[in-house]
Order: sequence, then structure tokens, then C-alpha cells
Amino acid sequence: MTPAPTHHPAPAGGTGTYRDNWGIPHLWAESADELAFLQGRNAAVDRSWQIELERWRSEGRVAEMLGPDAVAWDRFARQARLNDTARRCFDKLPHHTQRWCGQYVAGINQALTDGLRGGPEFAETGCAPEPWLPWTPLGVFLVHHILFSTFPNKMFRAHVARTLGEEAVDLFSIEAPVWSGSNAWAAHGSTTASGLPLIAGDPHRLMELPGVYQQLRLACPEFDVVGFAFPGVPGLPHFAHAGHAAWAVTNAMADYQDLFVEELRRITDSNGERIEAHGAQGWEPVVVSTETISVRGGEAETVEIVETARGPVISDTPDGGALSLRFPSRVEGRLGFEALLPLLRSRSVADVEAAFDAWVEPVNSVVAADSSGAVRHFVAGLVPQRNPANRRLPAPAFSPRHAWEGNYAVLPRTEIERFAVSANDRAAGGGDAVAMEFAPPYRAIRIRQLLESTSPGALSGDDMQAIHTDPLLGPWPSFRKILGTVDPSDLSHEAKQLRTQLMAWDGRMDAASHPAALFAAWRGALVQRLGRHAALAPLNAPSGYSPLFGPWLSVVSRIGFALETLLARGSELGIAVSVEAVAALEDTALEEALLDGASWGDRHTLLAVQLLPESLADAVPTAALSGDTGCVLSTESLPGVEDRSFRGPVARYVWDLDRRENSRWIVPFGAAGSPGHNHFADQLPLWSDGRMVPVATDWASLAKDPL
Repeated sequence: MTPAPTHHPAPAGGTGTYRDNWGIPHLWAESADELAFLQGRNAAVDRSWQIELERWRSEGRVAEMLGPDAVAWDRFARQARLNDTARRCFDKLPHHTQRWCGQYVAGINQALTDGLRGGPEFAETGCAPEPWLPWTPLGVFLVHHILFSTFPNKMFRAHVARTLGEEAVDLFSIEAPVWSGSNAWAAHGSTTASGLPLIAGDPHRLMELPGVYQQLRLACPEFDVVGFAFPGVPGLPHFAHAGHAAWAVTNAMADYQDLFVEELRRITDSNGERIEAHGAQGWEPVVVSTETISVRGGEAETVEIVETARGPVISDTPDGGALSLRFPSRVEGRLGFEALLPLLRSRSVADVEAAFDAWVEPVNSVVAADSSGAVRHFVAGLVPQRNPANRRLPAPAFSPRHAWEGNYAVLPRTEIERFAVSANDRAAGGGDAVAMEFAPPYRAIRIRQLLESTSPGALSGDDMQAIHTDPLLGPWPSFRKILGTVDPSDLSHEAKQLRTQLMAWDGRMDAASHPAALFAAWRGALVQRLGRHAALAPLNAPSGYSPLFGPWLSVVSRIGFALETLLARGSELGIAVSVEAVAALEDTALEEALLDGASWGDRHTLLAVQLLPESLADAVPTAALSGDTGCVLSTESLPGVEDRSFRGPVARYVWDLDRRENSRWIVPFGAAGSPGHNHFADQLPLWSDGRMVPVATDWASLAKDPL
């Protein structure tokens, strides 16, 4: 049921875009549809290059604009039917949601008509934006999330099983061999100084520049919401404060995508050529088409698009077969956009939960609270019920035992009386009902420790903000235990000194810490040694999959992810862990820069994933960072590969349910999307220092855009 209008006071200047001192847009319009138009127009003005690049990705047209390096992505986007899925999902939306999304697109297109979509990126590349189609925002959302789940991990497990044997698959797990670092937590009013709940969190993704999230306020007589938007997508789906209710999400780590090993055959007869797939009932027809990828500065490429009864074929296999991908939004023709407008209208946790009932993917762990004092934690999305073996490896397409049953799992919902903590961990994600693997529990345990260490009934926004920047390395005790087993008499003088310093270290990955740099160097050397070990050498054989999936198939990266498991169980593969630990100490002791007192921040710097043309690379900022994988401050690195951090908190926030004006937020860079703008990266010094900016709520304190 739609709530009664709230009749929020309008700004004196009427409909338009207002900005605070950080350039953050605050939008006011007279209706939800007019507001969607304004949001689309704002995205087109503030993030013109970014949203157009995401549009090209959704349509598989990046190579057409930017050249051959993008062909692998474009091939995948075409084969996975991203644009077709977006259109199918749009066509099934309720009429009022179609209209609302259409107004967002109309705003983007009006900005183009008004000549407001230029910028140095377009000038530098010789490209130009084009009018958007009604379903383009759904395609942009798919681009952000199609690789967000588990199917690339199944490719790596299949590679491990093929090269080392299936019994070795479990050795490549930390709990989950994936990038994961998002946190969200809520404190019930009984634990806070105000007597009403607090929510905080920080999503972790590639630290793209411009940032993947845009700070935004959406207000009309019906609702007034502050939160983080995906540029190119209407609404505020993941993290927002609607005045009476607030919510936050993390990746629930659910396994909702399956790969199927397809056996295909080509038949030529009087009806022409066709392709068949071997399904559960025997040979069956498949849908086949061809598309042409235009390549700027290169030869065009023709791509055969094949879709079986399981899903679109996205890759070959090393033995000449094919892999099809099955995912809920393709199967159901729904992406969850039905939830976006009800979320903006939410005035209670019950409203938030009801809105998320329409969510499809990615599957999210949600914490929500409202001004009545209610706090709730639940998991939202569709997790298909099927053979648990599908979660481990690609499943045989011909086997009826591996088919989807047509039902979806019942996901957990919990009333919170004290604290809710969600950090991609098993307890928060729903356990065996949703997935096989989750993130290690270190971050969740540490956040709860920090919450419980505050005096009862005294938690404040400052306390919640401080938790974001905790640099204690969760897995340090297990590494210290290994160092403790090393006999110092087996070490050189330099390596013995190194071990002594590490054994005395407090496990905090502070940017200024020299021991933290020593630890990271030793850990990296250990990963490198394991990567060269004869027991793991077969993994270096070609995987046979598309180079697009290279980051998920990198052997050294996977060893870094699974390092704790390999150290605990490496003997099963014939790895003498103590020998490798000693050798890694000796390798590290030879690094002269370390012996000169280098700090962790010297090695661990921000490495922005650049969405800008290369010629604008000088605009990409950097900073020394505290934290690391395994810390609440999860500025992730790749041990043995890269100490710089290219994944981390792409936003931070604290939502106060007592007084929304006491809320605060931050992004790594800034509100503007174009280099040279004074708000392009002005939040970086605060973000890297763990600070935030206040959420402005008084319209009188904002300046209206003249456009």
C-alpha cells in the first residue's frame, strides 16, 4: 500500500538541483515522476562520461567506441544477453514503474538535447553520447552486478579439479575465495546515546574513478531521501535514509548463478544448419543468432549467440564443450526495479522489508531501522533451489538432477534487540540455505567487539564512524602462530631480526607502521613461493576460458586468497609449510627498502580503476592507506601480486534515526565526474583519513544550480 504523502517542505527556489559545499546534488520536484526526470538529468550532467560508458558496456559496444581492448567484454555482454535481458525485464515492469523509469531516461535525453552532455572525455576520444532507450538503466544495473556473484569462481574450481584433482578444490578457500569486504551494522536504540537506532556501513567494490556511487538527495512532497545512487540508475537502492526509516546492504554471498556444461552439435539438413544441445530429455533445439562487434581501429568481429534451455552460452571449455549461464533475472524476466520506488516511500522497517520482497539480484543482506526504534536484519533476493553440487562446479546440462526446481529459498528475517552485523559472513548471509562459501568472520567479529566495547547506552555517531577505520588484521594470529613454530636457529641474522619484529607486532595495518610493511612483504613472498611450488605447478596450465575471466583465474591471486587454508592443509598436497615460511623470511630479509624503514603506507596506496581516457590519467589521485584485506578497514590488496589497493570502501555512511541532520557520508573521490572540476576528488583527503562530511538537510543552506 502506498503511504500517504508526507508533504515535506519545499525549498524556496522550487523545482531544481541544489548543492551543498561539497557539490552534492539535492533534487526537489513536485512529484515522484518529475523527480525521476530531474535525477536522470542530473546524472547526465554530473556523470555524463561515466553513464555513457556503462551504457556501451550494457550493449556490448565499448570496442566500437574505444578500440580492440574492449572486445572480450563486448563478446561476453552479447553472449550473456545483457541488453536483451534488460529489455525483457523492463517490458515486465508494472506500468507505473515503467513510467517512473521512463522519466529518468527522459531526463538524460533532455540533457543531451540541451547540449549539457559534453566533456573532456568525449572530446579526447572523439566519441559522443546518444539518446538512451527506456531499458538502458536496467542494462547499466546488470553491468554492475553480472560478475558480482559466484559463477567465475566455479570456473576456477573446475580448473583446480581438472589440474590437481577434485579433492584439491576445498584447499582454495579462505571461507570464500572471492573479493569481499563490505560491512553494514546497526545498533538498537537501547545501546545508543539518543535512544534511537544508528546504522553504518561501507560497500566495497573496485575503486573506480569516477566513483561507482553518487551521494544524492531525492525530495518531493511524497518523500525526502538521502543516499547513494548508481549513476545511470533511478532511485537509491542500496544505502539510504528516508527520514523515518533507513537501510543498508552488503553482498549476502549467495550462490544464485549456475554454470552448465553443454554438449552442442551442429546439424545440416534440408532445413539448413542448426545447433542442438544435449539436455535432460535428449537433444533439443537452441536459439542461435549472430551479431557484429564493430571495433574502432580494428577488424569487426562476428559473434555467434547461442542460448540453450539452461541459459546463454558465455564461454568455451578446454575440452571443446561450452558453458551456459543461468541466472534469476534472465529466467524470471525481473531484475528487482519494482522495489526502487517503494523504497523511497518507506517510513518503517516493515515498508523497507516489503519493498525488498520484489528484489531479485544481487542477493543482499539488509539491515534496516526506523524512528519507532525497530531494527531488522533480512536477506533479499532470489536463490534458486537446486542440487547443492551446482554451487561447487559447473553442472552437466544433460542431468535432470542438476536442473532448477522452479522454487526459491526462504531467506532469513530477524528482529534485532541489540546489534546487527553484516560483513559478507556466514551468519549474516543465511548459511547453507543460500551458499557454500562466505567471507571469513574476522570483520563481523571485530565490528561486534567494537560495538560491545562502548559503555551501555552510549553509542554515538562518532563511535560508528570510528569503527569504519579499524585496521586490526583479523587473520594475524594464524600467521603469527606459523612464525612461532619457526626455529630461529634456522634463520640468517637478518631473517631472525625480521621474525623478532613481526612477533612483537600488534597486527594493526596502519599506514605509518613499519612492521605492517614487513608482514605484507613476508606474506607476499610466501604467496610467491607457493605459486612456484611443484605441487601447484599444474594450475599454471591454460584454463581454456575467455581472458575476460583472467582476474578470477589468476593462480597467484587465488593462492593469496586461500593462503590460510593452504598453510593449514598444504601438507595434503605435499607442501612443507614451515620450510616455505622460513624461505619467505629469508627472501623478505633481502629487500633493502624494507630494512630502511619503509612503512605500510609506502607500499599500500590507492590504485584507482580508471574509467577515464588514458590521456586524462594525470587527473587520477592517490593516497597512502591504512587497512588491508581481513581488516574492518578493508582496503584490499592482492598478496604476492599487488600491495596497492584497487578495491575498498567506495562509500561510507552513518545514518542517525534520531536526527537525520546528524548523519554523515563520504566517497573516495568527489561529487563531480569530470577531471578538472573542483569537486572531482575533493573528498579524498577526508576519506583516506577516515573522516566524513555531514548530511545537509536545510534547503536554505544549499545553492540552486542555474541550469
